[in-house]
Amino acid sequence: MGSEKESFQHKNYIQKSLFYRFSQFVGFLLGARFFVAALLTFALYVSTFFLFNQEESFRKFVFDFKVHGIIFCTVLSILAGGIINQFYDFEKDHIVKPFRTRIQSFIKQKYFLYAYLALTVISLGVASFISYRVLIFFIVYQFFMWFYSHKLSRILILNNLTFVSLTLYPFFGMMVYYQTFSKKIFLMAIFLFLILLCIDIVKDTLTKSVDKTFGYTTIPNYFKSKNTKIILISLLTVTIAVSMKLIVKTGISGFMAYYFIGGLFVMIICIYLLLNSSRRTKFFTLNILRFWVFIGILAMLLNGIEGKL
Repeated sequence: MGSEKESFQHKNYIQKSLFYRFSQFVGFLLGARFFVAALLTFALYVSTFFLFNQEESFRKFVFDFKVHGIIFCTVLSILAGGIINQFYDFEKDHIVKPFRTRIQSFIKQKYFLYAYLALTVISLGVASFISYRVLIFFIVYQFFMWFYSHKLSRILILNNLTFVSLTLYPFFGMMVYYQTFSKKIFLMAIFLFLILLCIDIVKDTLTKSVDKTFGYTTIPNYFKSKNTKIILISLLTVTIAVSMKLIVKTGISGFMAYYFIGGLFVMIICIYLLLNSSRRTKFFTLNILRFWVFIGILAMLLNGIEGKL
């Protein structure tokens, strides 16, 4: 009888231990924004090969270890940035993201910091092997990711502009690496910048009161709701104008042409939702814009495959 009880307790302990370890693993992935990093990695590979890389064959691209090294350093930097950001936003996330915070509580904050330091050192170490220019590029990138979390995320307008700029920074690096400069790419960069900026501002409208409580000066809690709405609608209107410019003036074709034509209707829907603003419509607007960014990555992939065939 005693041995059966001990066996049951042992099994129960193993199950609890496995659950605890699994929770720690999931908590680390959420803390490091692993899924965001995975999406950005996919976007980097798609844009690098099909947009910035105009001359290399697929075989040459696959064996271009310098490019893979840069993207690897970027992924590690993004993971490190996610960790340090959640470290500074931990109290705010308790209210805004209770489920994520609960999962992350299975790991002590000091271990997140150890992971941050390890990812940063590995990233800079690999970058130093590639070239000193790449090393400087990632030192600047990682410094501003830390500085954003430490200071800039609380400063009006700078928080939104810095966040979007840091999201696009790796893409700018690959564009410089391949020296691919054109009117089409410039307009596409503006289009993406504006959409990401709108996403960030709409996200701030959903966390307005919490941001104010914890000292984050965002556009929604600094300006009146009406003025925030005017800013968002103005940005979406400019995005429509950029889309029309891309369609009419750059000779864009294939899936990307359909994407930007479809984008006109998506922006109009978002403007309509914002005019009838409620928490629900803001949430819909946020997810529509996020989804449209993902569709853009797929459109670029399909357009590139079509062009290479």
